[in-house]
Amino acid sequence: VQLVESGGGLVQAGDSLRLSCAASGTTNSINAMGWYRQTPGKQRELVAAITIGRGSTNYADSVKGRFTISRDNAKNTMYLQMNSLKPEDTAVYYCNAQIFRLLSREEYWGQGTQVTVSS
Repeated sequence: VQLVESGGGLVQAGDSLRLSCAASGTTNSINAMGWYRQTPGKQRELVAAITIGRGSTNYADSVKGRFTISRDNAKNTMYLQMNSLKPEDTAVYYCNAQIFRLLSREEYWGQGTQVTVSS
């Protein structure tokens, strides 16, 4: 599985951005996808996740009500709509895909896209 993110950039506080993650390869095996973010010196943290089958979602408390994760299975693409952006949302955002095997889990990452929110 290959993942390519796009849509990052520099915006002002209160603005919106939409990130995209295009998946290719053995996409039919993907069970769940998610967005993570990381700032220098900190651990990568989960922002939002979605299951491919039911479309169940979960969000970090810090983004609930502002961010929306979605997926277009026909296009093999996942999105993260980010509204009311805050300076603390500044980070590199990574796309993640997971394949659940019987006794293991495969995990794939994109290269990351920078989101910078100025105050």
